[in-house]
Amino acid sequence: MALKPEPTAPFHSVQYALRVLEAVSRHGGGVTEARIARETGLPVGHLASLLLTLRREGYVEQVSDGAYVTGASLLLLGSRAARRQALEDRLQNTLAQLRDSVGAAVYLSRYVDGEVSVTQVADGPLTPAVNEWVDFRSSAHASAIGKCLLAQLDHDGRRDHISRHRAARLTSRTITDEKVLFSKLDAHPATVPVLDLQEYAVGTVCAAVPLTAGASAGCLALSLPIQDAHRLREAADTLNRRAAPLMLSLAL
Repeated sequence: MALKPEPTAPFHSVQYALRVLEAVSRHGGGVTEARIARETGLPVGHLASLLLTLRREGYVEQVSDGAYVTGASLLLLGSRAARRQALEDRLQNTLAQLRDSVGAAVYLSRYVDGEVSVTQVADGPLTPAVNEWVDFRSSAHASAIGKCLLAQLDHDGRRDHISRHRAARLTSRTITDEKVLFSKLDAHPATVPVLDLQEYAVGTVCAAVPLTAGASAGCLALSLPIQDAHRLREAADTLNRRAAPLMLSLAL
């Protein structure tokens, strides 16, 4: 009986590539070359060459910490749901890097169907997120996130929001007068981060910068405990500088 022919080298390469892509896809936040080698069983030398090819073709990308994530070419082959998940994973990875860079919890927020929606948060043991003691949807007049989103709306849009969510006094610093609030929003330069100096919660300061993608209002924000308030301006400036890549991702 004739022996079954051995798979050709190209067939092996395709199999190996599929193994690598499956490994990368399982780790939305990124996976190291060493971890890929362990999960696929491929020799490190062969894997390095294969990863170089996959990067060149756009099937994987290498992020700043050296980890590999799903590339744009592969996303185009996937379903809409898969592309959406990949985008969210990529944004989360970017937020985590920004969190570590500024030393603060970082938030991504959108204004969707007339409501404030915090879509993603990157926090940690040393960078805890603010305690949402009042729903962000009901406290747009007080939080940096809310004020930044309201600032991107026209007058009628703001009036509509405030008519549905009364501007309650959350701390002694909270602005509850509609005219005063709108006047401050109108006077605030678009290129300067919006601040919340204990207006939402005692013991917390925040900053937010706009992320405008088409007709959708969005923002990137951070929070710090009051003992770190001296770092707020510098952290807010860093946030402002890093907003552009996120805007590009949201617009795609």
